[in-house]
Amino acid sequence: EVQLVESGGGLVQAGGSLRLSCAASGFTFDDYVIGWFRQVPGKEREGVSCISSSDGSTYYKDSVKGRFTASSDNAKNTVYLQMNSLKPEDTALYYCVVDVYGSCPIYEYDYWGQGTQVTVSS
Repeated sequence: EVQLVESGGGLVQAGGSLRLSCAASGFTFDDYVIGWFRQVPGKEREGVSCISSSDGSTYYKDSVKGRFTASSDNAKNTVYLQMNSLKPEDTALYYCVVDVYGSCPIYEYDYWGQGTQVTVSS
């Protein structure tokens, strides 16, 4: 059974940094894309970043380009989202998603985690 478990969220001041982790397990496939979505209560969820398992290519939402960096550690079956220069508008529940046989950016996903809260104060 596929499981995605996020960690690393927290409360930081504007301009600060956080590194989110997504530990994946139970995968029986090797062609997929994995990334991060975020959601604020009452607002539409939005894709933040994505990494392709096929070639390692990445995608970022325009508003986070230059500030966020997606990476992976295959030995640990873990992907990361390094978040720098955080802004209050980055505040959201961030969750990890997987789209099997998909491509970046992600619009639909097959699996998702429960999320980790990121709160950026002024």
